[in-house]
Amino acid sequence: MLKVPDGWAWDFWIAQDTDRFHLYFLNAPHSLGDPQRRHRAARIGHAVSTDLRTWEIVGRAFEAGDEGAFDATATWTGCVVRGDDGLWRMFYTGSRFLHPEPEYANIETVGVAVSSDLTTWEKLPGPITRADPRWYETYVPGEGWKEEAWRDPWVFRDPNGSGWHMLVTARAKEGPLDNRGVIGHAYSPDLQEWEILPPLSDPGAGFAHLEVPQVAQIDGQWWLVFSCGPNTLSADNPARQGDPGTWALPISAPHEHMDVRAARPITTSFHYSGRLVADRDAQWSLMCFIGAEPGSDFRGVISDPLPVSLDADGYLAVDDAAFDSSPL
Repeated sequence: MLKVPDGWAWDFWIAQDTDRFHLYFLNAPHSLGDPQRRHRAARIGHAVSTDLRTWEIVGRAFEAGDEGAFDATATWTGCVVRGDDGLWRMFYTGSRFLHPEPEYANIETVGVAVSSDLTTWEKLPGPITRADPRWYETYVPGEGWKEEAWRDPWVFRDPNGSGWHMLVTARAKEGPLDNRGVIGHAYSPDLQEWEILPPLSDPGAGFAHLEVPQVAQIDGQWWLVFSCGPNTLSADNPARQGDPGTWALPISAPHEHMDVRAARPITTSFHYSGRLVADRDAQWSLMCFIGAEPGSDFRGVISDPLPVSLDADGYLAVDDAAFDSSPL
């Protein structure tokens, strides 16, 4: 489990080199007081491990941008891939809040940083992708949603080996405000020039947003994993009566249409932003950040991996109660 001294940790992503796992995670200091304030103060931390359980914190990936930059307020969730040129690329969310607290108006776009060693990162000019108003909701002051959602990029090579895809937490431009969540999509032949494409899922599926999307292939089956808690489900989503957190959906391909109405929750909201992770023996597990149960304080730690299996219906399953929830 990863615990940040005097701070909270939440969304995360992992890269693997020859002998270590590199964990990149959002973090902010306890000195903020209210954990809800952490989003404006988020920075990307870096830790390393050989077993996905014991982590050594080694520092911060990079700072937020200068005033007026696309990432001027905070650096949010992303992913890391290695290009054909041997360089590692971190695609991350740049957050720019338009007004002081408590106003939330926020523009989210995607930037990129490069590294040769997974430790020293150089941010490139950005943003490199943003919400395209042809298909996606954009921020209009005083109207609609509280933010322009284009965050949590997940980049992967096309299964056929031609180019790269980016999945993004996004919102459609039409429909009830609480039911516009979609999987945004972009394509690049080279990890440098990106074309924004229509979403891979349809609005009206029951979600205000589908956060931290990830696709992974396990034993020949592709899966989409994302997160959405009860407070950001649409009013007519039956899961509002429960306490969902991380969701999973079997899909035919990671770059084709996805019917997210068929997704099922695999954790409670106490275990959020779940990521599928393969260890060195190619055994798959789920890791989450541990948040707050009803009536309790926000914990802000990252869990140990927990093995995943298939239930009787062929859906991913995990023993949510088995995640480490011991007192801090």
